[in-house]
Amino acid sequence: MDKVNPNFDSITRQFMSLERSQKPKMLVVDDEPDNLDLLYRTFRRQFSVFRAESGAQALSILANQGEVAVIISDQRMPEMKGTEFLSKTVPQFPDTMRIILTGFTDVEDLVEAINAGQVYRYITKPWDPNELKTVVERAVQTYELLKQRTEELQRAHAQMALMETLVQMAQRSDSLETSLPQIAQVFSDSFGTDACILQLVEGDRLMDLRGYYTKEAFSVNPLNSDPLLADAIANHQLQVWINTPGATPKVATDYYQDIGIQAHLLIPIIHRSELLGLLSLQWREQACKLSEDELKLIHLSAQQVGLAIATSR
Repeated sequence: MDKVNPNFDSITRQFMSLERSQKPKMLVVDDEPDNLDLLYRTFRRQFSVFRAESGAQALSILANQGEVAVIISDQRMPEMKGTEFLSKTVPQFPDTMRIILTGFTDVEDLVEAINAGQVYRYITKPWDPNELKTVVERAVQTYELLKQRTEELQRAHAQMALMETLVQMAQRSDSLETSLPQIAQVFSDSFGTDACILQLVEGDRLMDLRGYYTKEAFSVNPLNSDPLLADAIANHQLQVWINTPGATPKVATDYYQDIGIQAHLLIPIIHRSELLGLLSLQWREQACKLSEDELKLIHLSAQQVGLAIATSR
């Protein structure tokens, strides 16, 4: 296996800077516009805040925006109480922290919701902004810890599936074409990408043979027009672009921002100094959380794909 040593420290810092640049999401729900505005002003600097005037509207926002770190909801609202609304969010977003604002002594509803794990804390009206900020800060810390543990477990399972797929591919000499989409999917599952392309190379030129995997609603852009392609082929080195302030080169920034990519990792697949393919990992909506160890695992796994490709050929 070829030993290519890209600057993992530098690339890791770039991924970390992308994560830090993105605010956590918050949803505030209250049928009183003045309360909504107050909550928005309180948290807009630390969060990307979405506002809803009813439980039904809040559920619609979640359907479009996806998971949020914290939901703050009033309890007494027409049509749907806060605890009823929050209970509907649990199945799809179990890690989200839920906070109830109440001016009444709805003890039975609150106790039931808290015991069922649907509410993290309740705050009585009128609330103290400093107290609410403290509760929210602790809620976000809890949310981030839960997400970290969940993602670590999911990635461990996905990476086991990745290794199994690579071993199976190496053992089946006639399975190259059918294995490429499967390998792209397990790479995507392993590292939380929105799209993944595995395309073969011959004589430093892209072949038509490729496999790809993409999450629903995302399209796959061909690698032959990708700004990182030329350097990856010429230098046989891992290439990365991150959507951060001042991201370079400008041609890559213009290209990726136009198609909505937040981060792109392009990994040359090399066997015995020969470039056999390229692995493209793309993130479009979610923050990337790749450690140095994970980047090394991506690189080593890509080279194992190279061994499998060489064996199949």
